Amino acid sequence: MPSPDDLLAVTALAVGGEGVAREPSGRVVFVEGALPGERVRVAVTDERRHHARAVVLEVIEPAPTRVTPPCPFVAAGCGGCGWQHVDPEAQRALKGSMVAEALARLGGVPDLEVAPGPVLPATGYRTTLRGVADATGRFALRRHHSHDLVPVPACLVAHPRLAAVAAEGRFPAGSEITIRVGARTGDRMVIVDGPAGAVEVPDGVRVVTGDELAGGRRAWLFEVVAGVRLRVSARSFFQAGPDAAEALVAAVGQALGPSGTLADLYAGVGLFAATVGRGARVVAVEASASAAADARVNLAGGDAKVVRRDVARWRPRAVEAAVADPPRAGLGRGGLRAVAATRASRVVLVSCDAGALGRDARLLAEAGYAWTGSTLVDAFPHTPHVEVVSRFERRARVSAATGAGMPG
Repeated sequence: MPSPDDLLAVTALAVGGEGVAREPSGRVVFVEGALPGERVRVAVTDERRHHARAVVLEVIEPAPTRVTPPCPFVAAGCGGCGWQHVDPEAQRALKGSMVAEALARLGGVPDLEVAPGPVLPATGYRTTLRGVADATGRFALRRHHSHDLVPVPACLVAHPRLAAVAAEGRFPAGSEITIRVGARTGDRMVIVDGPAGAVEVPDGVRVVTGDELAGGRRAWLFEVVAGVRLRVSARSFFQAGPDAAEALVAAVGQALGPSGTLADLYAGVGLFAATVGRGARVVAVEASASAAADARVNLAGGDAKVVRRDVARWRPRAVEAAVADPPRAGLGRGGLRAVAATRASRVVLVSCDAGALGRDARLLAEAGYAWTGSTLVDAFPHTPHVEVVSRFERRARVSAATGAGMPG
């Protein structure tokens, strides 16, 4: 057995899902694969003056929430799911604590609680999967922290119709493979980037190459969310699956409430404008050419305008409410300026990174918006990734002449 001096006691969880421990010297160590309450033996992978990073070599005292990973390919080294060693129910609680800590520490939000949101399927939920064809042409995922490949013929989190393509397909060795499915329409598509060669896929699967897409060929599939049929092009972003998308739509709709005018920022294919924005006058702003084209199709027939532009460079218009679903880095100051310039009384922020949410909450507070609640949507079970829907309300300012509350 190792001596006590060789061990670390994990006391908390960092924003990215790493365990937090301290060396006898007081230096903080972020430990990948460790959970709060555990004592672990580690290998240090990166040393800095004030902190270090490490990976678990041996768990001496496991947390009650630690389980045996349900997927056999974790033991083979697959890096696709970083939290299969955590009980699924505990995953949601840990993610909620990460979000609350980030809002308090980075956002300056006191005395907060994060609503847990709905329980979503922990297996068979992903409708997009990206991997690489190995030397035999089989679909494979990257080994954890490596470019080496692990063939994965039966991915635990892949939708069954997607998993069938991964298992049966054969592709040019070394090519980057993206498999997408419409879970509720049955549409299936494979995008092949890289060396030319023969592709074998099950019947009914559309195949398109990256060169064809770059040359102007259009390819898409359809998905149904909250009763709305949505077009999603080959290169357009979409949520992990329709269940997660519907949970986000429900949380965003509840946070937004009724509004006559709505700005849908970082709109993607128009998910929120087409669902919670129905009946409102909407402006949808999206930088991606393919996603903006999808949004024009998905929002046709309603009172919506699609603007293809970076949100930070968009010329805002006044609206009653705004929803923003920025990339992982968050709004930042450019996105914040656009949101504030809408003078929306309510802003709903969809964040896919707890740290970015904390930073954006502070920026919104500086712009006069108060945090009023967050709901966790666990769209990526078996990973430390989060989706969080947060509501911010514009504070009233006091008129110097009358002392009466006025919209800010």
